[in-house]
Amino acid sequence: MRSVVAVTLLVLGGLLGCGRSGDEPAAAPAPTEAAVVEEETSAPAAPALPGACALVTKPEAEKLAGTPLDDAAPVRETCTYTGPPTGPTAQVEVYVGDGAKKYLDIERDLGHELRPLSGVGDEAYASIEAVFVLKGGVWATVRLVRLNDPAENRKPLENIARVVAGRM
Repeated sequence: MRSVVAVTLLVLGGLLGCGRSGDEPAAAPAPTEAAVVEEETSAPAAPALPGACALVTKPEAEKLAGTPLDDAAPVRETCTYTGPPTGPTAQVEVYVGDGAKKYLDIERDLGHELRPLSGVGDEAYASIEAVFVLKGGVWATVRLVRLNDPAENRKPLENIARVVAGRM
């Protein structure tokens, strides 16, 4: 029994002492080769997203919608201005980042007409109800919901696309 206790104390002493004096902190282990390679090959950080409500202000949303709207309702990378319950029906939605790009992808998948907007951001398109702007690797979308002839919204949507591109 005495030999088992002696061996246990010897093993514990070796694990705890390990040649250090009692007050010296343990040295941090050297990074493994895999950790160094991973650190060097990590993708660059994604570009910072602008605030959706900063891209389209309430007065701009009201001008686009042609009617007074309620205050913004920001949720993550979106901002929505809705018409009051008393009407008329109107809503302006702003999306930034992955959601904006996904919306564009869905429009393409559905075969909706997308007109290129020249001179707006790095790349821009307009559909019947929305505009899509890419600038600096970030997508933004502005969608207008109104009960009118969509042709009436074409120029105002193109104008807001230019405003948004200027703020990105």
